[in-house]
Amino acid sequence: MEIWKTQLRKGLLELCVLNVLRHGESYGYEIVQQMKALERLNVTECTVYPILARLKKDGYLSVRAVPSPLGPPRRYFSLTADGQLRVETMNGYWEHLSESISKLQR
Repeated sequence: MEIWKTQLRKGLLELCVLNVLRHGESYGYEIVQQMKALERLNVTECTVYPILARLKKDGYLSVRAVPSPLGPPRRYFSLTADGQLRVETMNGYWEHLSESISKLQR
């Protein structure tokens, strides 16, 4: 059962990251903290940062660096137009999928 939970969670993390950024620009640590607040996701920086890097590489995120008084610059992530379209498409698919599964559970 644990393997199934892990695989399902991994498949949903990209959707979760994109949904955090739907609400506006954010830096990596802040994204991780928002996702950690959802206890069942069980995320760490090592989980989220590779997703951010891949989404940036794929053109779904833009990044800007802002100087930080406490260390290295903070990298702020935001959705590109393609990223906005991707999250809307993924959310639509998730809605249909979860509705279908709910029908099977009745």
